[in-house]
Amino acid sequence: MTPRLIVSLSGLRDTSLDHAVDLVGDLERRSVPVSLLVAPRRGREYALAADHGTQDWLRHRRRQGDAIVLGGYDDAATRPRRPEFASIGPAEATVRLTAADRLMADMGLRTRIFAPPRWNASPGCLKALPDVGFRLCAALTGIHDVVRGTTERGRALSIGEGFVADAWWCRALVAAAGRTAAADGLVRLNVSAKQLSRTAPRAALLDAVDLVTGEYGARVARYEWSPTALVGAA
Repeated sequence: MTPRLIVSLSGLRDTSLDHAVDLVGDLERRSVPVSLLVAPRRGREYALAADHGTQDWLRHRRRQGDAIVLGGYDDAATRPRRPEFASIGPAEATVRLTAADRLMADMGLRTRIFAPPRWNASPGCLKALPDVGFRLCAALTGIHDVVRGTTERGRALSIGEGFVADAWWCRALVAAAGRTAAADGLVRLNVSAKQLSRTAPRAALLDAVDLVTGEYGARVARYEWSPTALVGAA
């Protein structure tokens, strides 16, 4: 078997866009696609619908082959320190997912892939996803195909967005990525765009990418769902 690598970027907004553009450029030069986790709203102070610069860039990156992933809806009404989709039932999840889907469609960014904030999806959220039209859920310990009911194991290794961003963790992330690749596993790397102004998080992500692709020959991928597998399953 050959290890696989998925790189994602979260926390995208106007104030972090320049750093995101620079990182994606470095990854593009390495021929590594990026999955871009997008939340229509970030609390009470930010709405993607009013951020036309970030919208334009996201649509451009989709045309270049990167993946757009719904990364939440609106955490303003969420209890502090509790991820938005971590403990809700199917009815509330349906309301939030439907609203987010409508906003993403209005911006030309509609996607069938979902990654809950901090990768934490409740059973109710997983149940609601296919009813709203979603196909894939990238969670903390694996990627759930919510149509076929299967899961590909692979833990998300994240910097920021509710996860540690200190220098020691950045070094540990590179080491963990190497161990997973050595075992021919699925390496999932994520960094918050907010952390890219700091040297350690940015360097750690690129070091991990270079390690698993260079030393272990990992195949690069993105978060995506394909209906063709249904033929084989049948």
